[in-house]
Amino acid sequence: MPVYVALLRAVNVGGTGKLPMAKLVELCRDAGFERPRTHIASGNAIFASEGGEAQARAALEERLAAYAGQTVGVAVRTGAEMAEVAARNPFADELAARVLALFAPETLPEDPLAGVAGLADEQIRIGARELYIHYPSGQGRSRLRLPAMRMATARNLNTVATLAALARTF
Repeated sequence: MPVYVALLRAVNVGGTGKLPMAKLVELCRDAGFERPRTHIASGNAIFASEGGEAQARAALEERLAAYAGQTVGVAVRTGAEMAEVAARNPFADELAARVLALFAPETLPEDPLAGVAGLADEQIRIGARELYIHYPSGQGRSRLRLPAMRMATARNLNTVATLAALARTF
Protein backbone atom coordinates (compact mmCIF):
# COMPACT_ATOMS: atom_id res chain seq x y z
CA MET A 1 0.00 0.00 0.00
CA PRO A 2 1.43 3.42 -0.94
CA VAL A 3 2.81 5.63 1.82
CA TYR A 4 2.11 9.36 1.64
CA VAL A 5 3.33 12.46 3.39
CA ALA A 6 0.87 15.31 3.86
CA LEU A 7 2.24 18.81 4.42
CA LEU A 8 -0.28 21.26 5.82
CA ARG A 9 0.04 24.97 5.14
CA ALA A 10 0.11 27.55 7.98
CA VAL A 11 -0.57 25.12 10.81
CA ASN A 12 0.83 25.88 14.27
CA VAL A 13 3.20 28.45 12.80
CA GLY A 14 3.31 31.98 14.17
CA GLY A 15 0.28 31.44 16.38
CA THR A 16 -2.15 30.85 13.51
CA GLY A 17 -4.10 27.80 12.46
CA LYS A 18 -3.80 25.82 15.70
CA LEU A 19 -4.25 22.11 15.11
CA PRO A 20 -3.23 19.57 17.75
CA MET A 21 -1.33 16.73 16.12
CA ALA A 22 -3.59 14.20 17.87
CA LYS A 23 -6.50 15.81 16.02
CA LEU A 24 -4.62 15.57 12.72
CA VAL A 25 -4.12 11.84 13.34
CA GLU A 26 -7.86 11.53 14.07
CA LEU A 27 -8.75 13.39 10.85
CA CYS A 28 -6.43 11.10 8.90
CA ARG A 29 -8.11 8.03 10.40
CA ASP A 30 -11.53 9.49 9.55
CA ALA A 31 -10.32 9.88 5.96
CA GLY A 32 -9.61 6.14 5.88
CA PHE A 33 -5.83 6.42 6.02
CA GLU A 34 -3.98 3.58 7.68
CA ARG A 35 -1.52 3.97 10.57
CA PRO A 36 -1.37 7.79 10.47
CA ARG A 37 1.33 9.49 12.48
CA THR A 38 2.72 12.99 12.67
CA HIS A 39 6.15 14.55 12.81
CA ILE A 40 6.72 17.78 14.77
CA ALA A 41 3.80 20.08 15.44
CA SER A 42 3.83 21.98 12.16
CA GLY A 43 1.38 19.87 10.19
CA ASN A 44 3.24 16.86 8.82
CA ALA A 45 1.44 13.53 8.57
CA ILE A 46 2.60 10.17 7.27
CA PHE A 47 0.05 7.49 6.39
CA ALA A 48 -0.76 4.62 4.05
CA SER A 49 -3.70 4.79 1.66
CA GLU A 50 -5.06 2.76 -1.23
CA GLY A 51 -6.35 5.95 -2.84
CA GLY A 52 -4.08 8.05 -4.97
CA GLU A 53 -2.46 11.34 -4.08
CA ALA A 54 -5.35 13.50 -5.33
CA GLN A 55 -7.88 11.44 -3.40
CA ALA A 56 -5.82 11.62 -0.21
CA ARG A 57 -5.41 15.36 -0.56
CA ALA A 58 -9.13 15.95 -1.19
CA ALA A 59 -10.18 13.74 1.72
CA LEU A 60 -7.82 15.48 4.14
CA GLU A 61 -8.68 18.99 2.90
CA GLU A 62 -12.40 18.25 3.36
CA ARG A 63 -11.92 17.12 6.95
CA LEU A 64 -9.59 20.00 7.77
CA ALA A 65 -12.09 22.53 6.40
CA ALA A 66 -14.86 21.02 8.50
CA TYR A 67 -12.66 21.11 11.59
CA ALA A 68 -11.11 24.56 11.09
CA GLY A 69 -14.04 26.31 9.43
CA GLN A 70 -11.74 27.45 6.63
CA THR A 71 -9.61 26.04 3.86
CA VAL A 72 -6.31 24.56 4.97
CA GLY A 73 -3.84 24.04 2.14
CA VAL A 74 -2.38 20.57 1.81
CA ALA A 75 0.41 19.20 -0.37
CA VAL A 76 0.64 15.42 -0.57
CA ARG A 77 3.65 13.50 -1.82
CA THR A 78 4.56 9.84 -1.86
CA GLY A 79 7.35 8.75 0.43
CA ALA A 80 9.49 8.14 -2.66
CA GLU A 81 8.84 11.69 -3.89
CA MET A 82 9.95 13.08 -0.53
CA ALA A 83 13.17 11.09 -0.82
CA GLU A 84 13.67 12.48 -4.34
CA VAL A 85 13.16 16.05 -3.10
CA ALA A 86 15.86 15.48 -0.48
CA ALA A 87 18.20 13.84 -2.99
CA ARG A 88 17.76 16.58 -5.65
CA ASN A 89 18.57 19.42 -3.24
CA PRO A 90 20.66 21.81 -5.37
CA PHE A 91 22.03 23.40 -2.20
CA ALA A 92 23.27 20.19 -0.60
CA ASP A 93 26.55 21.87 0.41
CA GLU A 94 24.67 24.50 2.43
CA LEU A 95 23.27 24.24 5.95
CA ALA A 96 20.05 22.18 5.56
CA ALA A 97 18.21 24.37 8.08
CA ARG A 98 18.70 27.33 5.71
CA VAL A 99 17.39 25.53 2.65
CA LEU A 100 13.64 25.18 2.16
CA ALA A 101 11.63 23.12 -0.25
CA LEU A 102 8.49 25.07 -1.11
CA PHE A 103 5.87 22.46 -2.08
CA ALA A 104 3.13 23.38 -4.54
CA PRO A 105 -0.20 21.73 -3.69
CA GLU A 106 -0.35 19.99 -7.08
CA THR A 107 1.93 21.15 -9.90
CA LEU A 108 4.11 24.22 -10.08
CA PRO A 109 2.47 27.29 -11.60
CA GLU A 110 3.46 27.99 -15.21
CA ASP A 111 5.93 30.61 -13.98
CA PRO A 112 6.59 29.98 -10.28
CA LEU A 113 8.94 32.96 -10.12
CA ALA A 114 6.37 35.42 -11.51
CA GLY A 115 6.22 38.57 -9.41
CA VAL A 116 9.13 37.64 -7.18
CA ALA A 117 9.88 40.53 -4.83
CA GLY A 118 12.31 41.25 -2.03
CA LEU A 119 15.05 39.04 -3.42
CA ALA A 120 18.33 39.83 -1.66
CA ASP A 121 20.94 37.12 -1.15
CA GLU A 122 18.44 34.24 -1.44
CA GLN A 123 18.92 31.73 -4.23
CA ILE A 124 16.01 29.90 -5.87
CA ARG A 125 16.04 26.75 -7.99
CA ILE A 126 13.07 25.08 -9.63
CA GLY A 127 12.44 21.42 -8.85
CA ALA A 128 9.86 18.94 -10.11
CA ARG A 129 6.89 20.19 -8.05
CA GLU A 130 8.73 22.37 -5.59
CA LEU A 131 11.08 25.30 -5.40
CA TYR A 132 14.30 25.11 -3.46
CA ILE A 133 15.26 28.30 -1.65
CA HIS A 134 18.57 28.92 0.08
CA TYR A 135 18.47 31.65 2.73
CA PRO A 136 22.17 32.39 3.46
CA SER A 137 21.26 35.11 5.99
CA GLY A 138 18.39 33.11 7.49
CA GLN A 139 14.72 33.05 6.64
CA GLY A 140 13.79 35.37 9.51
CA ARG A 141 15.63 38.27 7.90
CA SER A 142 14.32 37.63 4.40
CA ARG A 143 11.74 39.77 2.63
CA LEU A 144 11.42 37.32 -0.26
CA ARG A 145 7.90 37.02 -1.68
CA LEU A 146 6.77 34.60 -4.39
CA PRO A 147 3.15 35.49 -5.23
CA ALA A 148 2.73 32.60 -7.67
CA MET A 149 3.48 30.19 -4.80
CA ARG A 150 1.17 31.71 -2.19
CA MET A 151 -0.70 28.42 -1.70
CA ALA A 152 2.51 26.42 -1.26
CA THR A 153 3.97 25.20 2.01
CA ALA A 154 7.63 25.05 2.96
CA ARG A 155 9.78 22.65 4.95
CA ASN A 156 13.49 22.90 5.60
CA LEU A 157 15.65 20.14 4.18
CA ASN A 158 16.24 18.60 7.61
CA THR A 159 12.48 18.06 7.92
CA VAL A 160 12.20 16.83 4.32
CA ALA A 161 14.94 14.25 4.95
CA THR A 162 13.32 13.13 8.20
CA LEU A 163 9.89 12.78 6.56
CA ALA A 164 11.43 10.77 3.73
CA ALA A 165 13.14 8.47 6.25
CA LEU A 166 9.93 8.03 8.26
CA ALA A 167 8.01 7.16 5.08
CA ARG A 168 10.72 4.70 4.01
CA THR A 169 10.49 2.83 7.34
CA PHE A 170 6.70 3.09 7.61
